[in-house]
Amino acid sequence: MPSVFHDDFDGPGLDRSVWLPHYLPAWCSLESSAADVEVRDSCLTLRIAPEQGLWCADDHQPPLRVSGVQSGNHSGPVGSTIGQQPFREGLTVREEQETFWGWTPRLTSLEVVARMDLSPRSMASCWLVGRELDPRESAEICLFEVFGDTLQAGSAEVGAGLHAFRDPDVPEDFATTRLPIDVAEFHTYALDWTADEVRFSVDGKPLRTCASPPAYPMQVILAVFDFPERAPGADPDHVPRLVVDRIRETA
Repeated sequence: MPSVFHDDFDGPGLDRSVWLPHYLPAWCSLESSAADVEVRDSCLTLRIAPEQGLWCADDHQPPLRVSGVQSGNHSGPVGSTIGQQPFREGLTVREEQETFWGWTPRLTSLEVVARMDLSPRSMASCWLVGRELDPRESAEICLFEVFGDTLQAGSAEVGAGLHAFRDPDVPEDFATTRLPIDVAEFHTYALDWTADEVRFSVDGKPLRTCASPPAYPMQVILAVFDFPERAPGADPDHVPRLVVDRIRETA
């Protein structure tokens, strides 16, 4: 099938016409949400060094650190509740954002080739989320979500599915499946999204299908997370990484 969009990360740096190297900056600031990102050897690498600070340190529970890129961004003015993926009721904008739409796919097929280096307290994910120009257009299609504390020798639990959030027309339908894969190696995570359903697969093998997905344009987020309180005793100096070889949308 013809490619509608692709990024194989062969350029000298991150394509800023497509990606914003920050994670939901309206709730904190561009400075405190900046990603530790590198484009090298035809790969995008997101990492969290031990010295990286907490995201929304005085507000988000549990504490987390994150390094992510997203293909869209917008907010209302400071003090408003207009923003993307608020993590609690009544959350207000701390830094107004310029509107940016780099890539907003809709009803399409998508594949991401990625590997990850996780500890028991970290997680990596790729998801699509509504732009929230209308607050009800907030649902999420999660392509993959892997927590490090689910890893075993030769297998991992891979999460995929739908999160409704504030969209009354989308069901909550998310589940994890244990797969015989080593997520430290590259694998192809894919979805086929129609108005009726989303079909998820890993390395070409069906994973699960979700009915009644959202049908509006969505932005894409790639991120790696560290939860310092999740696994007491885990190595605090471990550097979680999400490495993406390519991402492609086909018609």
